[in-house]
Amino acid sequence: MNAASQQGVRRQALPLDGVCVVEIGHSLAAPFAGNILAQLGARVVKVEARGKGDYARGWGPPFTGDAASMFHAVNNGKASVTADFDDPASLGAVREFILREADVVMQNLKAGALVKHALDAQSLTAAKPDLIYCNMGAFGRHGPLADRPGYDPLIQAFSGMMSILGHAGDEPSRVPVSINDMGTGMWAAIGILAALTQRARQPGGLPHVVDVSLFETALAWMTVPLTDRLSEGPPPQRNGSGSPNIAPYQVFRCADQQIMIAAGNDVLFGRLCREIGLPELVDDPRFATNGGRVSNLPALLALIEPTIAAMTAEECLARLSAQSIPCGPLNTVDQVLAHPQTAALEMLRATPRGDLTTVALPISFDGQRPPLAGNGPSLGEHDDLLTPPSH
Repeated sequence: MNAASQQGVRRQALPLDGVCVVEIGHSLAAPFAGNILAQLGARVVKVEARGKGDYARGWGPPFTGDAASMFHAVNNGKASVTADFDDPASLGAVREFILREADVVMQNLKAGALVKHALDAQSLTAAKPDLIYCNMGAFGRHGPLADRPGYDPLIQAFSGMMSILGHAGDEPSRVPVSINDMGTGMWAAIGILAALTQRARQPGGLPHVVDVSLFETALAWMTVPLTDRLSEGPPPQRNGSGSPNIAPYQVFRCADQQIMIAAGNDVLFGRLCREIGLPELVDDPRFATNGGRVSNLPALLALIEPTIAAMTAEECLARLSAQSIPCGPLNTVDQVLAHPQTAALEMLRATPRGDLTTVALPISFDGQRPPLAGNGPSLGEHDDLLTPPSH
């Protein structure tokens, strides 16, 4: 079965056409990385536990066909093969397929789980020196927690991310999307793409083993608050919709609803003050610089909030937008789905089978966005791939 029959007819040549990726992964991080590579043109073969499959197949409702919609969202266009992880012969077939066809292997199983099956990075790269292998873990390759498992909410809590989410006095809350899982998938894709580029430029060059983790991803998201603290700044606090580094840069309440205003520099602050009828604030020494505005934020808000609250959201947004001041409504998910800007970008795409609409790759090449890679696979739909070709 060739890539075209698995993934449907493509409208354009894609950067990873001809690259074969084997994904020994489950849940979200590895599947999201595999989905990125699939939409960039790679042939992605997903290895699932026989009879069980990826845990995410059951993570619903809603369900589309035989699996949760979220499974199809990050696994469309892949081939699904199954293996019995307790059967050496079954895993031997996976190994032979990798040695025969794979350019890349990625895995996010428990640390060390693949060593006994000779499907780990050391074993496979020794047998196939040009193979690129990506490990995706919870806490990273080294350190006292290297062998610990972890899911996204745990990492949000452990990394300090939850300590700065929400408003002062709030109970802990998480970013309501799996930001560390998906971010780790992105870092995995970046690392794999870098390794593929190096392999093309320096055949036989090293390294070919890519390591990423949820905790390292969380630390990367926390770059600014961690750096601020290391620079002897105050302990980061919960700022609601605002920023600890920029002001005014938050949600404001108008007469009928709330809006977001992001006056991120002195020029924009001046325009904001003049547009809302408070030009004197521009020359007020407390607010003349961004640092001053951050330090004197309560005093600044006490002056500008009443003026904004006297306007309707429509009036305020129209006036500020006319002055090129970044601002916008607080949309619901339904409003985002219905917005003409979303439609214009053509990021919402139906699978070829037409049973699911999901989000396409947020990248365009020469003005053209890659299509979805194909349909979400049924469990074991492509098991025939593990049968060696006859000669």
